[in-house]
Amino acid sequence: MTKGKTDMSEQNLRIRDANLDDLSKIVEIYNSSIPGQLATADLQEVTVESRLKWFHEHNAHQRPLWVLEEGGAIVGWLSFQSFYGRPAYDATAEVSIYLDASVHGKGYARVLMERAIAQCPELGLKTLLAFVFGHNSPSIKLFENYNFERWAHLPRIANMDGVERDLVILGKRVCE
Repeated sequence: MTKGKTDMSEQNLRIRDANLDDLSKIVEIYNSSIPGQLATADLQEVTVESRLKWFHEHNAHQRPLWVLEEGGAIVGWLSFQSFYGRPAYDATAEVSIYLDASVHGKGYARVLMERAIAQCPELGLKTLLAFVFGHNSPSIKLFENYNFERWAHLPRIANMDGVERDLVILGKRVCE
């Protein structure tokens, strides 16, 4: 095993397509990230009902939503979201990763990222984007470790309870 990589079989990990029964856990993990104001611009918890439309925008063939299981329990998820909603951008997707706090630092984001990059040709994706707060150093480091580059810096565009935050857009060309 390469240093720094997480072997899924050693960790009893499995990545699979999410189903509707998983949505409550997906929302729970997402909501747990809100208080830290590091990973999302939502300031209040979201509901399962409010995420139904978002859930149904995903499909296994073009814009998957995956859950990461450890020992059969969902501990994280990754989504591919269409960028800008116009047909000319169909080969571009925004990637988002959220992990349960109990697995932070275990390398599970790398497991999801490696799977995402590897699946891009089958998904018809040539470019991946990540929208990350400028103060979210762990996420920026994750993406930069996979050769994402800083394509944009939008200063002070998010107001997080009176604190203005920067948004960094990271991008990677994954297929030619």
